[in-house]
Amino acid sequence: MRTIVLQADESGAVERAAHMLSEHRLVAIPTDTVYGLGALAFNADDVAALYRAKERPLDKAIAVLLADTSMVDLVADHVPDVARRLMDKFWPGALTVIVPKRMGVPDVVSGGATVGLRVPALDVTRRLLALTGPLAVTSANRSGQTSPRSAQEVLGQLEGRIHAVLDGGQTGGVPSTVVDCSYTPPSIVRAGPISEAQLRAVVRLA
Repeated sequence: MRTIVLQADESGAVERAAHMLSEHRLVAIPTDTVYGLGALAFNADDVAALYRAKERPLDKAIAVLLADTSMVDLVADHVPDVARRLMDKFWPGALTVIVPKRMGVPDVVSGGATVGLRVPALDVTRRLLALTGPLAVTSANRSGQTSPRSAQEVLGQLEGRIHAVLDGGQTGGVPSTVVDCSYTPPSIVRAGPISEAQLRAVVRLA
């Protein structure tokens, strides 16, 4: 297939990307951290196609991006208070929070009882998410390779493997901080732009 490049600042581009995702196509999107490859979070076949395009091992869970905190309860269940405090402080932003998964989220997104959630701090991404609903999103690279910071870097790895890339310019380049809030006290799973000191100012960590 030929990968289409959509310029995010052109009229109708975000809507076209959302329509392609609704038609079960894979679209790479910009975020405030790195470019991500997205698929409808509640469509197991779409998410499976995402794994194949990346050659990603099926046992590695995929985070879900949301337009805002109102979408949290679509994907998560019994969200701990500590997670809510982190969301209130750092969203939109470069923090992924792992919380108990809601029934109905496909196992291909996360095979366990939890799911990672994030609201990105990039307007164009949230505009897209407001149209599509929750998206399963992982970095738009071949598994094991460098996370892309531009549409050109996405094409360098996934040209012909995905249907489109929404070009929103250069991104921050550092994947999000990940905190597991599925148990108490929570712990940092992956270091990132939000530091341990910033997190400890809000919650007690393991």
